[in-house]
Amino acid sequence: MPLTTVDSPVNVLDNRTYFQRRVVEDTARVGYYIFTFEGGAANTIKSRVGVSFISTEQACGYRDDEIPSWSLNDTVDAAVKEWNEDVFSKIRVDTDEKTSNLTNVRLLYSSLYFMHLMPSDRTGDNPLWQSDEPYWDDFYTMWDIFRCTVSLYHLIQPARYVSMIRALIDIWRFEGFLPDGRSGNYNGLTQGGSNADNVLADAYVKGLGRDTDDPSMTINWTAGYQAMVKDAEVQPYNTFSPLDQTGSVKEGRGSLYDWIPLGYVSNNSSRSVSKTVEYALNDYALSVVAAGEGTQADVDKYLNRSAGWQNLWNNDIVHAGFTGFLAPKDDQGKWVSPKTYNPAVCGGCEWDSISYEATPFEYSFVVPHDVQTLIESMGGVIEFERRLDYIFMPNTAEQDLEENGAGITTIMNIGNEPDFATPYLYNYLNKQHKSVNQTRALANQFFHDELYGVPGNSDAGALNSWLIWQMLGLYPIVTQPVYLLESPWFTDINMTINVNKTLRITSNGDNISLGQSGYFVESVKINGEDWDRNWFNHEDIMIEGGTIEFTVGNIGQAWETGVLPPSPGTKM
Repeated sequence: MPLTTVDSPVNVLDNRTYFQRRVVEDTARVGYYIFTFEGGAANTIKSRVGVSFISTEQACGYRDDEIPSWSLNDTVDAAVKEWNEDVFSKIRVDTDEKTSNLTNVRLLYSSLYFMHLMPSDRTGDNPLWQSDEPYWDDFYTMWDIFRCTVSLYHLIQPARYVSMIRALIDIWRFEGFLPDGRSGNYNGLTQGGSNADNVLADAYVKGLGRDTDDPSMTINWTAGYQAMVKDAEVQPYNTFSPLDQTGSVKEGRGSLYDWIPLGYVSNNSSRSVSKTVEYALNDYALSVVAAGEGTQADVDKYLNRSAGWQNLWNNDIVHAGFTGFLAPKDDQGKWVSPKTYNPAVCGGCEWDSISYEATPFEYSFVVPHDVQTLIESMGGVIEFERRLDYIFMPNTAEQDLEENGAGITTIMNIGNEPDFATPYLYNYLNKQHKSVNQTRALANQFFHDELYGVPGNSDAGALNSWLIWQMLGLYPIVTQPVYLLESPWFTDINMTINVNKTLRITSNGDNISLGQSGYFVESVKINGEDWDRNWFNHEDIMIEGGTIEFTVGNIGQAWETGVLPPSPGTKM
């Protein structure tokens, strides 16, 4: 409930509660106040507003704590100070207009701003249950932010990230399921899998909330794993949403009735192709947490289930000169319309389509836990690279995604989250220079320092965090303690990570911050050591900090000679 204070005498004309334009006695309904102010129209009226779901007294407390002054300038100064200290200072780059590209600087800090707007920390203002645990709301949604946003939280906001994960586990404890989306103190909507599982697993494999003496930084991973198992094993109640009548879109995995017995989601469910891909990654997430919190039988079960995407791989589908794609099946194991099936279209990629916000052609690349099996499924390294090249070619898109793909004519659609990691797959061929080329081209074409500066909806900062990783010259692989090396946009980046450690990323390119020089990697050093791989592990540098030194030039060519990035999934 809101509590408003104004600096002028007021007359209250109406403060009743209304529902559907009628006065009601139910105080839980939405109400409003109608005021008149003394002093005439020429007066400037100031107000301070506090909001609480608990009480007017608590709203008063928030108002007085957060807006103590009647001066707008004081309030602005306090907000600027807090944003600078808590957010913008976490990543520091050269801001001198003589030596740095200020457009890129604004893009970086604007992106940091947007990725910190959601979710909301409402600890102490939970109207639903009493708990000593943190409380967070406005997850919009895990489906968007699990891919690379939360990995950035882990590095630059570890305390808040611990608080967030503890809140997710507490929601499961009191409401029965981890949320995929949550707003207004209510779970929903779930676009595909139970993707809070991926968030928890990503934190777990990097050691967050483990082996610490600080109670505020400790996560109850026993409870966290139990919450994940609930997602993996218990069919949620079907809310029969108008968006999807075939299974719950509120929480959990609405199509477990297929996934558990069949190993895939059949066309009895909407979004069957994308759900199958997401459930596979969800179960891989279970397997990595089970390695520390469960049994070996759990590890084996969920690792085997994570290969379920292969059950929808049809080696007989040929499209655009490529063989083998994800395709829908019925619950008897028969392919649906194999002679007319086109993996480059999806029927709108909406709630009632075969895949969500991306075509099966795109989802055929979205298996981050088992890229090597994916490469084999596409016909080997040469065919995989040829297909990867193809999806970046203009005028290859066959599905119009309207606002979710405005101006994008390639199959690869950076405006939608499923494709976030796809441009980086060249690293798995030891051709990192092609990852750099494609991602830099995408960023330059579709991300701008202006209105509508991202290709679609920011999605709680998901697109903005993709750009931040691009600017850092790194990319995280979700549910694995692995980062891919790319190419930084600034000559000198200093990050505060793991509370008080420093990660320094440098590039020796002439005027690279001004965008006047090449950005293709020629060599890398990590903590002074020559690095022959295009990736590194979290423990290599992200715990204690250190240095990553890039030597760059104008020619894109393979520089890496070491082992490929891990592919820890399993082949059926």
